[in-house]
Amino acid sequence: MSFEEICQVLKSQFGDAIEETAVDSCRPFVVVNGDKWGEVATFLRDDKRMGFDLLRCITAIDLLADDKLGCVYDIAALSAVSATNDMSIERELAVRVLTDRNNPQIQSVAKLWAAADWHEREAFDLMGIDFPGHPNLERILCPDDWVGHPLRKDYAHPLEYQGIPGTTEHELKSPRH
Repeated sequence: MSFEEICQVLKSQFGDAIEETAVDSCRPFVVVNGDKWGEVATFLRDDKRMGFDLLRCITAIDLLADDKLGCVYDIAALSAVSATNDMSIERELAVRVLTDRNNPQIQSVAKLWAAADWHEREAFDLMGIDFPGHPNLERILCPDDWVGHPLRKDYAHPLEYQGIPGTTEHELKSPRH
């Protein structure tokens, strides 16, 4: 099934919940309305025509100029190679789900794809996106007492953390913010 055909099926099934399709992009993607993401994700995994049974990655994105945060879900449909029983990728899809920057929430898909568990926790910790329905949403990389979300574009890096001086990416000893 081609990317165009996948988009047609999604639009016929979910209508306006498919907000955009970028067929001519160097990495084709669809944009799904956040309110419908749980339903669309379930359809992408369970519908026989789709069969996206592998979540490869969730990448959190910061669209500061648009006052949005979001996630890009890279999913794939696997097929068995009959002679060897090895798995190969039959088709891939990138799905973008955007949310409001001031109250960022995207429905968890951890119950659909086990790989989402860790990826959603990372996006929660580093970008501050809440994933309602996640079974164990807590910080995974930063200490529990860390203030803020360090991968946001407007994050002000601390000059010190528990007596440890901060540095910038250029190892400056006196970072200015």
